[in-house]
Amino acid sequence: MAKRHLALVALPALLFAGAAPAQDFPVVDMIAQKLIAKYQNSTCEQLWEEKASKGQGQPKSQKEQEAIQILQGNPQMQQALFSQVATPIVTKMFQCGMIP
Repeated sequence: MAKRHLALVALPALLFAGAAPAQDFPVVDMIAQKLIAKYQNSTCEQLWEEKASKGQGQPKSQKEQEAIQILQGNPQMQQALFSQVATPIVTKMFQCGMIP
C-alpha cells in the first residue's frame, strides 16, 4: 500500500516532467533494447540498404503494427521509449550521414 501511495504521489511529478521511468513499461524496455541493438550492430551500408528497400508505405509485421498502435495510444510509453532510443539511434544515423 505504501509503495502504491508513493507511486501516486510521484506520478504528477513524472507527468509534469514529461517522462515516465522505463521500468514502468517492461515492454518498452524490450522494444528499446531491440531497436538500439539493431542500430548498434548494423553497418551504415546495411542501414542505407534497409532504408532504400523499405520505401514509404511498405507493410509492417503484425507485431510492429501492434506495438505502434499501443505506443500511439499511450504518450507516457512513447516518452519512455523515445528517451531510451533517441540518442543511440540519432548518433548512428548522424555517423552514417543519414541526417545532417
